[in-house]
Amino acid sequence: MRRSLNAVLVGTFTLRFSTGLTGGLLVFYLAELENFEAGRNVTAFEVGLLTATFFLAELVLSPIFGVLSDRFGARRIMQIGPIFGAVAVVMTALTTDLVILGGTRWLEGAAAAASIPSILGFIALATSHDEGLRGRTVAQFEAATLAGIGGGLVAAGGLWALLDRNAFYLNAVLYGVSFLIYRFGVSRDEDQRGSEATGAAASEIRAGGVAATARGFDFARYRAVLSSRSVWLLAPTWIAVNAFIGAWTSQSIFQLVDEPRPGFEDQLLMGGFEPTQVSIGLAVAMLVFFAGLFYWGNRFKAYRRTTIMAIGIIGGLVMAGAVFGLNHAATWGAPLLIGLGLVAAGGLFVLAGATPAALGMLADISEEHPVDRGAIMGLYSVFLAVGQVVGSLAGGGAAGYLGVDGLLLVSAGLLIVALLPLRWLRASEHLVGVRPGLAQPASS
Repeated sequence: MRRSLNAVLVGTFTLRFSTGLTGGLLVFYLAELENFEAGRNVTAFEVGLLTATFFLAELVLSPIFGVLSDRFGARRIMQIGPIFGAVAVVMTALTTDLVILGGTRWLEGAAAAASIPSILGFIALATSHDEGLRGRTVAQFEAATLAGIGGGLVAAGGLWALLDRNAFYLNAVLYGVSFLIYRFGVSRDEDQRGSEATGAAASEIRAGGVAATARGFDFARYRAVLSSRSVWLLAPTWIAVNAFIGAWTSQSIFQLVDEPRPGFEDQLLMGGFEPTQVSIGLAVAMLVFFAGLFYWGNRFKAYRRTTIMAIGIIGGLVMAGAVFGLNHAATWGAPLLIGLGLVAAGGLFVLAGATPAALGMLADISEEHPVDRGAIMGLYSVFLAVGQVVGSLAGGGAAGYLGVDGLLLVSAGLLIVALLPLRWLRASEHLVGVRPGLAQPASS
């Protein structure tokens, strides 16, 4: 089982690397689209709309693929995603039409929707017996996801400078690597044992069909988990946090590399940066974020999920405030700039804990519905996609009117929204995922 668990984590990294690489390459492609045949100038809102299309596909299709994962087995469904992704990036390299590019973003969103719910269903089952292992593994999943996306974004600048839009063809090969990992790295024969929610005797479930049991999928059971108080209280917090991340991943790079716009001369972060400079900045930010992920992922036994989420959201607000200061620090001295940068890095480190804590809580919820893990863990992609769509559109619109200040204003608003439900979620947290084999977290 450990071999297969490692394989799905590595496959998550390679799949998300391809996703991030496409996202970064597409930003550079769109910024220069008018230089290609039949291309034209692209607005910030259109960039946000294309980003939202990717996550809209993930939103719509993840529940479907989660159900298919429960029915036919996680290993089979994992392999569909890289095929979709490879086709999407080849099509991207062949067109400058924004409508067709929207279609390729939909297809690449389908790649994530096909793979992620089955991977998370596997992880939820494999860690159902061990609270510490769950914390470490969901943190590793988030690290693999963000390392992949961040690594792809970092690599995009250099690859674009070297290969131009031919880099999309290289990405198709990388999607093939993900397919091979899922095909040959995840065993179809390992057995996973876990106690059922009713306390019945442990049962054997094949790793190649993580939650594919004889019972199949029952919509009444799925409705039961969707009507859970914990799900509805977790949803707005996680959606808002993902919207914050979505606003930044879709707009920050574009604002940094786009031509400086008249009327925004007072904003230091508005345009004029080289792709390689952006890549270096992203690499530093990702290192800080990874450190935060691993730190907070190892605190599941010491702190409640909601405690980690609240601390993370407050850290995000601190980071937004520090970036606002940097955006208006053109005439400030180097010591103050360095200080603001360190504050922003500290806020990012703390923010990193919010996502594994939310994912850990969703895995806890799945303990109450052990034969529908793929469908339930598919809610991860639903929450992520809704948040990314909202963040991409809101961030794009705000950045179009107010530049980076608009992006920061939207970011702060989203994080405040994320804080509001935590009081009620905390009150029912002790009822989530209560099973004999799963130790409960401390009351911090």
